[in-house]
Amino acid sequence: MTRAWSTVATDEERYRPLYARVLGLRFVNPGGVLCFLFFEGAVALAVLLALAELVSWWAVLVLPIAVAAMVKLNDVVAEMVVRTAAQVPEQERDRFRRQMEPVVGRARVPTSARALPGGATTDSRGVRYHHPQRATFDHPNEQ
Repeated sequence: MTRAWSTVATDEERYRPLYARVLGLRFVNPGGVLCFLFFEGAVALAVLLALAELVSWWAVLVLPIAVAAMVKLNDVVAEMVVRTAAQVPEQERDRFRRQMEPVVGRARVPTSARALPGGATTDSRGVRYHHPQRATFDHPNEQ
């Protein structure tokens, strides 16, 4: 059965971990180690908590089920996000991409900037720049 919104190809489905296949995960694609931690890790944690008598032995059954429910809920939320993003018009997506592009460049430094005693500099217009390592409150009377 192929799902329209599935991010995992059908031929790759059989190579997925059993945990992901049993839960029917479509958007969250955990690997083998993560599936091991989700299931066997939850069982081991529940056994340790039960042996320490912090919880009852029902936790050995309940904790892995609760972890599986959270993983499935995460998959459902991811599906809703993908569907909502697919409904955004292409024009809005282009505008968002333009706004989110990183701006890389160089700051223009006036060529006529000259160093002043005390670490401050001025440019040809008389604008004074302070050295970043020198605090302005060191000399409050200085202008």
